[in-house]
Amino acid sequence: MTADLRDPGNLATVRTSGHGLLLRPWEPESDADVRAWLRGITDPEFRRWNTPLVPVTDLTGARDSLRARAARAREGSSVSFLIADAESATTLGRISVNDIRPLLGVARTGYWVLPEARGRGVATRALKLVAGWAFGELRLHRLELDHAAGHGASCRVAERCGFRYEGTMRGAIFEAERRDAFRDAHLHARLVTDTEPGTP
Repeated sequence: MTADLRDPGNLATVRTSGHGLLLRPWEPESDADVRAWLRGITDPEFRRWNTPLVPVTDLTGARDSLRARAARAREGSSVSFLIADAESATTLGRISVNDIRPLLGVARTGYWVLPEARGRGVATRALKLVAGWAFGELRLHRLELDHAAGHGASCRVAERCGFRYEGTMRGAIFEAERRDAFRDAHLHARLVTDTEPGTP
């Protein structure tokens, strides 16, 4: 495969759908989107496994956070999708493609699901969808994800989507609710040349 080294360009309007889901940009000026974002990143289960680099505790901070992500999408360095049900348009969670490095054809992905949408395979379906988009539209060679060691649910999502476990990164992320202590993270990755999950 020949690498495509083009700049990804403006990703602020990207949409993709499949597996019963629609992935669309978050809208910083939408009060509904801002409320959903705040609920997601302040949810206790999310905070158990993730410590945002920039704390967000209120609607103003949530809107600023979404505006910053929209700016990065316009630059082509990352894109954050709202995960919605394809039929009802109900917001279910978030998935992103971050740290896009066109020269290497590498990026990172991460996801969370709102409490009421858990247990329905949303993260698995969204990850399969975003991986297909990233390998197809962005021409990526490698897509990575990591999660806090011990987060079994996230580990299972990664493995179901063909993201192989590659090892433990020592002291790679913040401890829950702290910025002065670190914990280990598991690294997973999938290559564009890997067999599609579920393919014999």
